[in-house]
Amino acid sequence: MSEKKSFFKKRKKAIIIFGVIAFIAILIIFNLQSQREKSVKVTVEKVAKENLTSIISASGEVMPKKSVNISAHVPGRIIKIGVEEGQRVKTNDFLLKLDSVQYEAMANRDRALISSYRAELIRADATLKKDERFYERQKKLFKEKLISEEQLEAAQAQSDISKAQHQAIVFQIDQAQASLESTLDTLSKTVYNSPIDGIITSLRVEEGEIAMIGTMNNPGTILMTIADLSVMEVEVEVDETDVIGVEIGHRAEVRVDALPDQTIRGQVTEIGSSALQKTTVSEESKDFKVVITLENPPDSLKPGLSASADIITAEKKDVLAVPISALVLREKKDEENKNSDEQEEGVYIVENSRVKFFPVEKGIMGEMMIEIISGLEEGQEIVVGPYSALRQLKDDMLIKQEEKEAGEEES
Repeated sequence: MSEKKSFFKKRKKAIIIFGVIAFIAILIIFNLQSQREKSVKVTVEKVAKENLTSIISASGEVMPKKSVNISAHVPGRIIKIGVEEGQRVKTNDFLLKLDSVQYEAMANRDRALISSYRAELIRADATLKKDERFYERQKKLFKEKLISEEQLEAAQAQSDISKAQHQAIVFQIDQAQASLESTLDTLSKTVYNSPIDGIITSLRVEEGEIAMIGTMNNPGTILMTIADLSVMEVEVEVDETDVIGVEIGHRAEVRVDALPDQTIRGQVTEIGSSALQKTTVSEESKDFKVVITLENPPDSLKPGLSASADIITAEKKDVLAVPISALVLREKKDEENKNSDEQEEGVYIVENSRVKFFPVEKGIMGEMMIEIISGLEEGQEIVVGPYSALRQLKDDMLIKQEEKEAGEEES
């Protein structure tokens, strides 16, 4: 009996010792887990070489390079229109005619007035010659003391009067001639011929309407618009932050909303030197006009169509590039390892599951990638996301790499 009790006593003691050891082991394991360094989940990519294209996108509309608005220079009723909208015309082809009866009458009046003045000039010329001869005879008689000085002065005065009357008629003829030239110029403006080769893109009047000339506050009647569609342009508005990167000669790819399946190549030929004036005053950024001349525009292209353009400002092949999302901006540290007011841009490089910040020098920017001129080498692993993880990373911090999803790898 005593041996049985001794056995159970020893067994109980062993169980207690085992339980104590297990409890201590659990405490040790828990303590080690609590002291284990936490890691940040990130996405990692290797630095590789890429082909980059820097693009500035803008929108605008299609315009002909040469377009002329035919406006009324003189008022009058339209009595004949010789063209139709969409018709092709050549230089000096007849377009339309205004009622010219009034201006023809004014021209006839000026011609008659000139004839009348010329008749008077003949009479004045004869009178002037007669008075000048009489004055010459009086001077000879005065030298011979056959007439008085008063008679000589009277003859001289009559000669001067005849000369002045003659000159006045000459001036009247010149005035009437100028009036006739002005009237003929006005008369010529009642007939409109095409100033360029092109197409009638807009015909805004009909026969019988009254064409009005413009005033200071009211524009004149625009009769029609002629455009040369052989050279087409796209006028786009580029933001002030982007226009400094655009230069004459840069290539562009244009897409017209009405032709969604077609891309038209072009070239920058004009850059506005001042910002476009907006109809409303706002604090928004300014836009500048940039003109892109199209190469081989399709025949279906029409003025006024909405278009968008990608202006290629730079291209580089086989250069080191990283995703734009990998760039981090942080406060720059001085030699004493203290934060300063300056900031530096760089990426976090992965080494042995830890990260270290490296400043980089950037080059051109593509759609999703950016060129790295210095600071990185091909094949190095860098942290590219997510954004929330990049914000909390610090040097020597432990990371855990996340695998990219299939959709992300394809993109």
